[in-house]
Amino acid sequence: MADTNEVLAGLAEIVAEETGLDAGDVTLEKSFTDDLDIDSLSMMTIVTLAEEKFDVRIPDEEVKNLTTVGDAVKFIEGAQN
Repeated sequence: MADTNEVLAGLAEIVAEETGLDAGDVTLEKSFTDDLDIDSLSMMTIVTLAEEKFDVRIPDEEVKNLTTVGDAVKFIEGAQN
């Protein structure tokens, strides 16, 4: 099971690959849409890659609740338990 820093680092790597942003710009308080300018299509790709990387399932109805990177990290941590 990954800790917060490991999940954040993995998620930052995925976001960087998908968007071209610097992984260092992906922090817990950043909003996917407002701060990182991630559209819904990119978000679905990021969710799919995160599911594979962390071996979790993120239901479609949950994705809309993942507004910040921190929300996604918390969800992934909880899903790994």
